[in-house]
This record gives sequence, structure tokens and C-alpha cells, in this order.
Amino acid sequence: MAQTTGQEDAAPRDDFVHLHVHTDYSMLDGAGKIKDYIAEAKRLGQSALAITDHGYMFGAYEFYAAATAAGIKPIIGVEAYMTPGTSRFDRTRVFWGEESQRSDDVSARGSYTHMTLLSRNDEGLHNLMRMDSWASLEGQWGKAPRIDRELLSRYSAGLIGSTGCPSSEVQTRLRLGQWEEARRAAGELQDIFGREFFYVELMDHGLEIERRVTRDLLRLADELGAPLLATNDSHYVRPEDRTVQDAMLCINSGSVLTDPDRFKFDGDTYYLRPGREMRELFREMPGACDNTLLVAEQCDVHFRTVDEGASFMPAFPVPEGETMESWFVSECWRGMERRFNGDIPAECRAQAEYEIGVITQMGFPGYFLVVADYINWAKSRGIRVGPGRGSGAGSMVAYAMGITELNPLRHGLIFERFLNPERISMPDIDVDFDERRRDEVIEYVRQKYGSDKISQVVTYGVIKAKQSLKDSSRVMGYPYAVGDRLTKAMPPTVQGKDITIKGMFDPADKRYGEAQEFRALHAEDPDAQKIVELAKGLEGMTRQWGVHACAVIMSSAPLIDIIPMMQRLQDGAVITQFDYPTCEHLGLLKMDFLGLRNLTVISDALENIVANGKEPLDIDHVELDDRATYELLSRGETLGVFQLDGGGMRTLLRLMKPDNFEDISAVSALYRPGPMGAESHTNYALRKNGLQEIVPIHPELKEALEPILGATYGLIVYQEQVMKIATDLAGFTMGKADALRKAMGKKKMDILARMFVEFEAGMVAGGFSKESVKTLWDVVVPFAKYAFNKAHSAAYGVVSYWTAYLKTHYPTEYMAALLTSTKDNKDRLAVYLGECRHMGIRVLPPDVNASRAQFSADGEDIRFGLAAVRNVGANVVDAIVGAREAKGAFASFEDFLDKVPAVVCNKRTIDSLIKAGAFDTLGKSRRALQACHEDFVDEIIGVKRNEAAGQFDLFASLMDGAGGAGGAGADSPFGSGPVFSSEVPDLPEWDKKDKLAYERDMLGLYVSDHPLLGLEGVLGRLADVEIADLLDDEERPDGATVTVAGLITSLTRKTTKQGNLWAIAQIEDLAGSIEVLFFPQTYQTVSTMLAPDTVVTVRGRLNRRDGQVALYAQEMTIPDISSAAHEAVLITLPTNRCTGPLVEQFKDVLTKHPGGSTVRLTLTSPGREVRTQLDASLRVEASPAFYSDIKALLGPGCLRH
Repeated sequence: MAQTTGQEDAAPRDDFVHLHVHTDYSMLDGAGKIKDYIAEAKRLGQSALAITDHGYMFGAYEFYAAATAAGIKPIIGVEAYMTPGTSRFDRTRVFWGEESQRSDDVSARGSYTHMTLLSRNDEGLHNLMRMDSWASLEGQWGKAPRIDRELLSRYSAGLIGSTGCPSSEVQTRLRLGQWEEARRAAGELQDIFGREFFYVELMDHGLEIERRVTRDLLRLADELGAPLLATNDSHYVRPEDRTVQDAMLCINSGSVLTDPDRFKFDGDTYYLRPGREMRELFREMPGACDNTLLVAEQCDVHFRTVDEGASFMPAFPVPEGETMESWFVSECWRGMERRFNGDIPAECRAQAEYEIGVITQMGFPGYFLVVADYINWAKSRGIRVGPGRGSGAGSMVAYAMGITELNPLRHGLIFERFLNPERISMPDIDVDFDERRRDEVIEYVRQKYGSDKISQVVTYGVIKAKQSLKDSSRVMGYPYAVGDRLTKAMPPTVQGKDITIKGMFDPADKRYGEAQEFRALHAEDPDAQKIVELAKGLEGMTRQWGVHACAVIMSSAPLIDIIPMMQRLQDGAVITQFDYPTCEHLGLLKMDFLGLRNLTVISDALENIVANGKEPLDIDHVELDDRATYELLSRGETLGVFQLDGGGMRTLLRLMKPDNFEDISAVSALYRPGPMGAESHTNYALRKNGLQEIVPIHPELKEALEPILGATYGLIVYQEQVMKIATDLAGFTMGKADALRKAMGKKKMDILARMFVEFEAGMVAGGFSKESVKTLWDVVVPFAKYAFNKAHSAAYGVVSYWTAYLKTHYPTEYMAALLTSTKDNKDRLAVYLGECRHMGIRVLPPDVNASRAQFSADGEDIRFGLAAVRNVGANVVDAIVGAREAKGAFASFEDFLDKVPAVVCNKRTIDSLIKAGAFDTLGKSRRALQACHEDFVDEIIGVKRNEAAGQFDLFASLMDGAGGAGGAGADSPFGSGPVFSSEVPDLPEWDKKDKLAYERDMLGLYVSDHPLLGLEGVLGRLADVEIADLLDDEERPDGATVTVAGLITSLTRKTTKQGNLWAIAQIEDLAGSIEVLFFPQTYQTVSTMLAPDTVVTVRGRLNRRDGQVALYAQEMTIPDISSAAHEAVLITLPTNRCTGPLVEQFKDVLTKHPGGSTVRLTLTSPGREVRTQLDASLRVEASPAFYSDIKALLGPGCLRH
């Protein structure tokens, strides 16, 4: 950067170094991003800069890398929390002064003091990280990781220490008037660090708390011969950032800016001050400023990264006489023999030889041994493992070693997409496990390699756009509705990502056009302008830390010697302080251990098959060519099938009609925003079925591209195809082709321009014209950014195929497993229960004689699990199942109470089981049992207590002794269980409405019956969408107008602050349920009709917020449902639309939904209508599915009369 002169702001060289700096990693306290601090230091001409965040070293490497890149010397430090003279294990509050001096005493009500620590050299850097780690692992108290004297002494080598800020031990003692104690503490610290490396720190923010002790600090320095050090407690970068930092303090304390009693910083100089300001401030002590330059000279640290050969690959234990390399090679060939039953095809052998060569040359044998070991361990323990994930499925070695389950050559997968021999980077194999047992695998790895070498990984949560608007509005004291209105005016979230606040005002942002409504609101509302201004500063600030859902760091050396560590207080879990990209860059190995719910579903389904008395299924070796499975996919009956569950996806499958595995792989690669935006998904489906011509990209290239694009009908679907075009047509090496794919995916135009020259030269040398090259390039480049990794879509396609296969051939067992997996999500549960009805599978209520804890297959039916009943805990379920297995089936309600242990005999539990229908098979009505169960429970509890005290044993032995024939046998009252003083009354069942209401209350859903059964046709005609589709269909935008029909299952009336009435209702159809809000204006018009258990039609505006879907009602009607059964279906169609193909498609839809309803057709032309009744052979089932299909074909208007 050119150095300017004559401007004080851009002085080329500043004579001060800031050594006390808090970034936004001092969470909700520091308000400066590292990049902004570095940029400001560079602007001021400062040659070095320190980072000293509170208690942790989260930002240390990021700061080091950014400073180094900018030519600024990084000084890595921490503002440590110190115990108040106690051991770090001691959680006692300590005060040094009198009661009246509390405000001047030890910080955080006697918990800790502060101290500034800086690392002088690499030994000091690692000592600081060790000390910081142990502070958290052993000394954590609340949010503060605390260091004691013992830790400080152990790890002081290579460190610089100072007396610190006003919260330090020395300054606290001085404020309390304890001169001798202050001098003794400073002397001890000087002995620990050494005379040259212990400084007396001075600050001046114009505060009385600082000035009170300045004279004492100078005297201390004089008496100890300790050098002075001037610092500024920087918490933000520039003076104008003060308001942002102030707002962050409010977020932290939950207060508002106007609260006079809140925690805040007095003064406004906590920014990165220019050297001249600091020199002016400490003009009477110039040495204190000079010493900042001395400290910068004393400090010189270095992080060793992978670019410099840092590698902590875990050492896999190999048998004696073997090296990691030799063992890896022999394991590979053993695996190849196993995979191919001793008959390895030549091309597979060649591929394996090539990969083994690359892997050993790159130094990764250990990696493959480690991964294969824990995967095969999991499989040997019956833990289901996914068939592969990400690009790893492209490796023959991974297939041989059992890491993946796909032969890459059979599926056209490319090894170099996974491991590029021309660009050294760590392999990355992510592994899916049955989500319930993932932790067992992590524990195995921890035991095998040592718990000090394995850790979970931190993640940092930043304040995003919507949150920053809400926070900003709240701290400014505005009502919730103000911030809410602003967030609702923002463009909708796309794939979990929002536009940034800056992006809404930046015409260069690609979503700028969508933010017109927000900008209009901003322009007309002065309050909105204030909120947005503050929110811009808050956006992107680090707010909190969490734990990565699946990443695990592994190392060959104890992690504490390489990076800083910490603990999560809730459970003591050990976590890295650096995020995983930093850990990887420092040579550590990151593995992703993912929990995949669908693997859990598959495991449960396989168990259900055996439990239901069928032969066990070996799903891993099912061929991928089952016709019945592809027919299910072609019908779009894929609710509950992995990846193919959504409404839009089901429509695409019906259009595509998949008939081989390639189609499953392609459909998941195509059903994403990019390819869908280019209509690739529809084009693939049409071309596959001969409904669209396959046009070559260029006539000259037809034959050359056929082997690469033939399987995808001339469309670019996969990244592997982009690579094959580069190698086969332009003569690129696979490694270079991978680099090209990467550049295309990230749209790196400068690299692409260079690569095009080479691409063109290669193709021209191969005999292609420049025109064809340009045409091909112009098609490939835009498509490459949407192209998907085939290794991933093929591997996940296998899981999709497995779930579809199970749904096809073992529908009962699969759906039971699926219901179990979604038991806590009532919306999904309702959808899948609806699907069971659609499939003709009866879902039976829970039953004390037949139910297990979870949903189970019971012959051709599914039985509800006992654990799903409200107020029935796992201990109760275990007790019921245990009693049933030990003492036989329950013959009656009384027999049940006799056999089960006391834990089950709780009135609330029994009441819930009765209402859920769990005793239905024991011969008495629910109403009768409900009437008498309390008395029965009271009686039996006494008996159970006596049993527990052993009194019946005494009676039984007496009767035995009486010498009766058979003793306590058939005639003994004790032999047949206790006799109740009354019997279960003979009462008729509750009416259907009450019975179902109780059932729904206990199970969250209607199970034995549904109030809407028989009304499917009416509902389908009244609504333009099923509720389940509304929840699934992301394409329906926020604010869209829709009409739903269903039953009001709950209703809550409310009053606004102004006294107006409004209501929230839950409306449910046969497959889903949605919250509907009736605001005062609408409520007035419908209030008399609003009542629970009423069938209604509601038109309203869709509201999607924070992942929740609701409907804001605009109008509501109560339809006439009296003549629901087999009512005729009336369809209206303009005559001019009756073309041959449409009539054929119309007939297809009718025959696909056979039933009992007559179809009447009205053909309209201007001024004329012709009515006709279709043949009885074309009668239909007037179901929502039928109405959905007919509307999709003829448009929604076809049902209007």
C-alpha cells in the first residue's frame, strides 16, 4: 500500500502499540471484528497489535493469520480470570475488604480478578494455551475459566504479565487501601515472570476508579523496579462504534439503553486510539508508551500450519513387524478379495493399485486405517452405518476397506474428486450412523486413541440480520411488534439463509430487488431508520459459542499441547476453542460422525420384520433393480422415503417414472434450487420419457459427449461429468480437471479465463473446432455451479432405495419404524398416519397385551406404542411389558392390576391408558373402566404394599400348612389374585365424538377412527391444498392466499390490549394440522360459527416465520357435509381445451382413482354449455389425491360451477 504523507490519519509509522484489545470473541462485551481492528491498525501505521480477549483464546489464530497477512506483528494474549488467592478447584467467594467496601472488592461478587498475559515466544504461546485450557477444565466457575497461582507458576515460561486493569488483584488491593498486600502480590508476580517480563499497567479513560490508584501504581513500579506499560482497554475499533458496544452490553444483561442502572462503560475512549492520543494522555510518563514498542519487540510467536508440514494424524496401532503403510496395503487387498469373492476384475484391480499408490505417496494410509477401523467396529456391534457420504464414495480403496458400500467404477464415480494427487489436502470422509448409537462410536474412538487426543468442536454463533433487527429494536425500548414488522418486511429465507441488512441497501447484492418492501418501510419510518442503523453494527458480531453437531477432532498428540481447550459446563464435555477449519489448518484431523435418522428407521424396520415373525432381511445385499420398488417411485408414493418425501419431489417422480438406480441418483441431484431454476429437473424427466428431444450441445460434439452425458439425456447433472469432459475432450489430467470443476463452482473468473486457453488448445488439438469449444464452454460454465457431487447423490441414493424397498415389500414394518422416528413431531406423525390409511394399513390404538414401547408391526396392522400415551413414562411401559412376559397375557382389567407392579398403579396413568384405548381388547368399554378405575386402584395399592411387605407369603404358608388338597391352589383366594369389592359396571361406550376427543387428548391424534373419515371428497373439493402439503411445500411463498378445509380441534379466545377479541384455532384435516389466527376484524364476522369439533373452510394468508407455518384467516364458512357419501363429482372444462392428448390424460387420472362417485362433465363455449355424465366404469374415489391430480391437469377453475 502506498504510504501517504501530510495526513495525520495515515501516518506511515505510529510510535505506539496497543496491548489490551478485546474483539467480538469477548462475547457481548467486545464489539470489534478482527479484520476491522487490523485494518485500523494498518491505517494508523501501527507496527504490531495484541489480542487479549476475556478468559478464552477463540480468536487467537484468526487474529494471527489476519495480522500476518497485513504485515502487522501479532501479539497473542488473553485477559485472564484469576482466582482471588484460592485454588482453582475452590468455589468459595472471597472478599478482601470490609462490608462497606464491596463495590471496590473482588469482581463478580468475590469470584475472580483480572490479569493481562501476553505470549513472548512459541513456548509462551503453548504455555498460554495450556494454562487457558486447564483454567476451563479445572477452574471454571460460571462463565469464567479461572487460573490460580499454581497454574501460573507452572506455565509462566515465555510469558509477559502485567498488573492488569482496575479489576486486577494489585489494583483491587490498592483501592481497598491494602498497600502491603498489593506490594506482596506484585512482587510474587514479578518473581514468577522475571524482572524483564513483568510490567505495571496504566490505563486512563478519565475514570475515578483508575485515577485513585495511579500514584500507588507509580510508587509500586518504583519500589519493585518494574517498567511501566500504557494501555487502552479497547472494546471497539473506532469512536463511532461505541453505540454498538453499548447495545451488546444491553443484549447481554437483558436491559434497554435508557435504563440508568444497567451495566455500562463510563467514558467513550475504548477504541483503538492513534499513538499521538496515547502519547498526549501519558505525556508525563513517556516511558510507559515507549515500553509498548519494547513489548512488541520482545514478542515473536508462530503457529505451525499444514502448509509448513504440521500433521497430527492419529497413529493407528498396527501388528508388530508392520508399518502403517504395509498394513494399509495388506488390508486393502484383503478387502478387495472379500468384496469380489476372490475374483477381482482387472479394471477394479488397476484402480485399487492406482489409489493405493496415491494414498501412500500423500501419506494418508493412517487416515484410511482409522476410519475403516471405527466403521467396521460399529458394524460388528450392529450399529447401522450409511453406505457413504460426500466424495469418499468415489474411492475403490474405501469400498474395499468397508468404509463405503458402492463400487465406484460401476457408478461412474471419480477418485480424484475425493483426493486430488495434484493438490495436497486432507481426505474428508464423513460417516453416517444410526443416530441413537452415534455416541457409542465416538466413545470407542475416545477409548482407543486416548480421551486427551479426541474432542468435540466449538462453533461460534453470530448475530444474523433478523436477530440484529429484533435485538436493536428491543434495546432501544421499542415494543416487540416494531422489530417483528421489520423482520417480516425482509425477503423470505432461502435455504436457511437470509439477505444481509447491508445487502438490502446494496444494488450489487443479487437479492437487492426482493427488498423493495423493506426499503420502502425504512424510507417512511424514522424509528425504522434508527433501528436499522444500529442493527447494521450488530450484524455479524459473535454472540455465543456452541458445539458442532457432528465434527470430532482427532490427534496423535494431546490436544492441549497444540490448541486451547475448554469444557461445556452443562455436561463437562471437552471442546476445542478453535473452530474446525482452524484445527485442520494446524494439522489436526477432523472427522464428521453424523447421526442419520433414516438409518435408525431402517434398523427399526429390520427388527420389526423379525419381531413380526418374518424371515430376517439382509438389506445391505439387496440388488438395486427391484421392479416393484421402481413402480412405487413412479407412482410418487414416497411419503416417508429418504430424500423423496416432499410434495414437489413426489410430483417430479410421477413425471420422471424412474426405472433404474441412475434415476434415483439424478433426482436428488436435480431437485435443488440451481438445477430447478434452469428447468433441468423437468427436462430430464421429459427427455427420459421421450417427450422432449435430446439436442446435442453442438453437432460436432454429439459422439464425443455421448459416453459422458448419455445416461443423463444430454444434461449436465454431476460435477464428475464436468471433470470427464475436461479429461476426455480437452486432455486435462484428472487433478487439473478437479481444479477446473472447483473454479467453475466458485465462479473464479480469473482462473477460468486462464484455464479456457488450455481447454481450448486441448480440444482443438483433438480435432474440434473453436466454435464448438466456445459453445461447450458457455454451456458447461453456468451448469457447473449447479452440478452436484455424484458420489454423494449415488451413496445417499442407496439409502433412498433401501427405504423405498422396505416401504414396497414390508410396508407395515417400515411404516411402524417411521412412526416411531417421528413420535415427538405431531405434525409429521399425522402425515404418516394419513399415509398408513392411504396404504390400507390399519393403525390400532395402544394395547396392554400387544403393544411394545414404540410403534410395532402386528400382522398386517400397526400397533401404537404405549410410550406414546400421555402420562405414561418409560418405567411404566417397562413394568407392563415385564409383567406380561413374566406372568402371561392380561385376561381382564382386574387381572392387569393384579399382575403389574405398584409403579403402574397410578390413577393418572391408568386413566390415560383407558382413554387411549389400551384396555379395549379386555372386553369392557372405556367409559365403564373410567367410571371405576379410581376405586380399583385404591384397593390394589393396599394389596401391593402388603405384598411388598411379604404378608401374603405368611398367609400362603399358613394355608399350605392347613393341609388342604393342593394347598394354596385352585380354591385359594390367594391363588387367583385379589378379589375386588365391586365389579366393572356394564356401561355403554361414550359417543364417537367424546371417545375420539379423549383419544386425541391422550395420543395427540385420532387413531381408532377419525371424525373426517368419509368426508375426504368434500374436503378435497372445498380446499385448494391439503394441510400437510402446505407445511411441506416451500414453494408457496409467505403471504400466499390459500383455502383449507378441516376440523377445529382446539380453540383459544384472546383479547388484545385495546380490548378487541380474537382467536387461535388448530384446524386439522386427515393428513395434517395448522394453526389459524382470527384477528379482530375477521373474528367479528365468524365468532358465532367458531366452535371446537366443527368442520370449516378457511381462506387466509400464509405466514411462514422461523420455520413455523400459520394461516391468518380472512374468511370462514361452514360447508354442508350431510350428503358427503359418493356425491357426484362436477367438472367444468372449456370445449376448446378438449384436445386428444388432454382427454387421454384426463382418462388416466380418472382410472387411477377408481371409486363410487359419478363424474359429470360440463363443456363450455361462449354462450353454450353441454352437460354429460361419464360412464359408470369411470367412477372415481373423490379423495384429496384425486382432486389434487385433477386440478394439476385442468387447473383449479375446473371445480367451479
